[in-house]
Amino acid sequence: MPPRGTKKGTKRARRYEHIKDSLKAEGRSETVAEEIAARTVNKERARHGEARVSSRLSREDMSSGRRGGQRSGTNGPRGRTRDQLYEEAKRKRIAGRSKMTKAELERAIGSRS
Repeated sequence: MPPRGTKKGTKRARRYEHIKDSLKAEGRSETVAEEIAARTVNKERARHGEARVSSRLSREDMSSGRRGGQRSGTNGPRGRTRDQLYEEAKRKRIAGRSKMTKAELERAIGSRS
């Protein structure tokens, strides 16, 4: 069941179900999947001004999709993947991107922002 304030059949409700189903397919428990899906949908609602109450962080922080797992709590490499960086470099038409490493792509994109 989508979080309170989200009408049944809306894009937010469908997104909630999609996230929950994806997490369950990854092997997460029903409870954890519901909590993560609700938090994600609630944050997006706050970001778009649809929530009655929202924290400053919810409104002003970078989106979870753009953040790319920087604060995911894992020990692995943080930030966007090389493929995500490559796609952004492609959109920005950065020359030589196909031969660049992840670090080089990060620097090239950072200097072009």
